[in-house]
Amino acid sequence: MHGSGAGPREPPSGPFGQPMATAQHSPEAHYLLPSDPKGWERRGVPDFVYEQKDLAPAGVQWPGPTPGPLGPPSPSRFDSALCSAWRQRMELGLFRYRLGNLQTRTLPGVVGLVAQLNVERGVQRRCPQNIQSVRQAFDPGQFNFNKIRPGEVLFCLRRQPEGAQQEDVLVMINVSPLEWGHVLLVPEPTQGLPQRLRPGALRAGLEAVLLSSHPGFRVGFNSLGGLASVNHLHLHGYYLAHRLPVEGAPSEPLDPGGRLHLLQDLPAPGFLFYLSELGSDLEALVSRVCRATDYLTDHEIAHNLFVTRGAPPGKTSPSSELTGVRVILWARKSSFGIKEGEAFNVALCELAGHLPVKTSEHFSNLTEAAALTLIQGCLLPPAQAEEVRAALVALAQEGP
Repeated sequence: MHGSGAGPREPPSGPFGQPMATAQHSPEAHYLLPSDPKGWERRGVPDFVYEQKDLAPAGVQWPGPTPGPLGPPSPSRFDSALCSAWRQRMELGLFRYRLGNLQTRTLPGVVGLVAQLNVERGVQRRCPQNIQSVRQAFDPGQFNFNKIRPGEVLFCLRRQPEGAQQEDVLVMINVSPLEWGHVLLVPEPTQGLPQRLRPGALRAGLEAVLLSSHPGFRVGFNSLGGLASVNHLHLHGYYLAHRLPVEGAPSEPLDPGGRLHLLQDLPAPGFLFYLSELGSDLEALVSRVCRATDYLTDHEIAHNLFVTRGAPPGKTSPSSELTGVRVILWARKSSFGIKEGEAFNVALCELAGHLPVKTSEHFSNLTEAAALTLIQGCLLPPAQAEEVRAALVALAQEGP
């Protein structure tokens, strides 16, 4: 475990071991930042400019051979920019609750599920929107990221040369954070894009993982029906100082070219795409993943996606061998709205093995078997899963 139960008795620390001041809900917070709701998106938002040389596909490792909390690595320029800006917003009181050192435990068993008690998120997060379809159109009348407070935006990701990434991607705080450094990656918010994965958004998410020197910085996407609570295109990014099962789980190739693999291990089988090199390989992977998510969306199949540093496809590998980036895609039953009374809701984190638990009672009593039952209950029935598998294998063999 790291941290205490009901609340921090010492100042919480960030992902690199630095102390973090707890939030003070200062009445001055709203006056320290621009307040024009229609002009926030570019005015006063700094750019984080990076080049391909800043992307590190290899060389990031967990510190030891056994699972457990992460010792502080050296932050990259991206990590420093994100963590310092995030900490400032916490001190200004722009979050819905004070995030302390969350009580964390690895559930006994063979999988290595990481359970984390986060009562405040379960109680205080924004209510999900009324969503009825994976393909639902963007509704400007609903809450969207053009309506946030100006200070919630940390910076704009800007790739040089600009031809490599045309879209502006804003990095903003998630006001109901799962963990330290929890941010949203929002491409071109003024365009009003619905929550459907696009190549520019996925590329930004992959490059954010590659910009971080922290092996526990992950990025993910929830589709509509996959527990996305806001129908405005965004990805999640956050730090978790623990290994997860999906980093080194074994897989089998599904097509002769090795473009698509099936992640066989628990907590849930998923489709695995792998990036070992940059350049054209990244663009090819983005294309393959988006063909798959387009198919799922067009066929009204909810899905979740998780991006993490990990081992190459194949047999079980030690989770310390983070030689590339794994992109895992799960097709699942549609679920609209938060399910009350359950220990956790199943979205991108839970499918990867990170379980943000809502209550102390559930946290104390949760077993691996109960968690796996809840997770696997959200997967597609076998016949539909096989149909999806055949379709994605065919799509993987198209194009690069």
